[in-house]
Amino acid sequence: MARLAAFDMDGTLLMPDHQLGERTLTALRALDEKGVLLTFATGRHWLEMQPLIADFKLKAYLITGNGTRVHDQQGNLLSACDLSPDVAEEVIHTHWDTTASLHVFNDDGWLTEFDVPHILHAHQMSGFRYQLADLKRLPAHMITKTCFIADHDELCQLKGQLEDALGDRAHICFSARDCLEVLPPGCNKGTALDSLSSSLGFTLADCMAFGDAMNDREMLETVGRGFIMGNAMSQLKALLPHLPVIGHCETQGVSHYLNHWLSTPNLAYSPEY
Repeated sequence: MARLAAFDMDGTLLMPDHQLGERTLTALRALDEKGVLLTFATGRHWLEMQPLIADFKLKAYLITGNGTRVHDQQGNLLSACDLSPDVAEEVIHTHWDTTASLHVFNDDGWLTEFDVPHILHAHQMSGFRYQLADLKRLPAHMITKTCFIADHDELCQLKGQLEDALGDRAHICFSARDCLEVLPPGCNKGTALDSLSSSLGFTLADCMAFGDAMNDREMLETVGRGFIMGNAMSQLKALLPHLPVIGHCETQGVSHYLNHWLSTPNLAYSPEY
């Protein structure tokens, strides 16, 4: 019996329109009633997630910013990790060979230099949005993480540039096909979940987790039960071929699995695609 369940948001719990389906919400509440601790592990900002969870009327731990922040069910900060100032400054001040938009996150919110309104569609449920700012004027010691947004092929080329420049001073990964993250080294959803579960008195073996992108890799490969979404990035499926693939986020695949696990845990699972 899992004691904690960790869920990615976009591409996992949320449908393609970035809304939480009613079947999924019902399944999460049933899991909570069963005594399983809920944790939402996402690249989204804590300032966006905390009111969302309150609106859903769920008790949950929050791993936000792809592991850079962990909060308890009451909103108390449990752990924090930021980019080193030298890395933050290099990422922001270097002229990278890309047309990708650069976004910066700190405890005050989400900052970017130019208006890119089409990306706000993913945040329509919360109304959370970026603030326009001169990124080069931001204090480097107050930057949690950065990300670049563009089409996948362009980001793949940029990933090579960043890795050559930053080496092991940063953890670089895709949180979606169109979003490339620059995180503190050793900072990911897996290490954050390990720290959280230890503080609660159990291990990753007592946890289950669900995800769809490369920023979910460490979490999925270290928990007792990891599940990959049917709509997951092909790179993730290739790297973790031993993990079961469940349904698509469009059909609320997580709720389909949870309903099976809660009602008939001893029977083989057949995903609904």
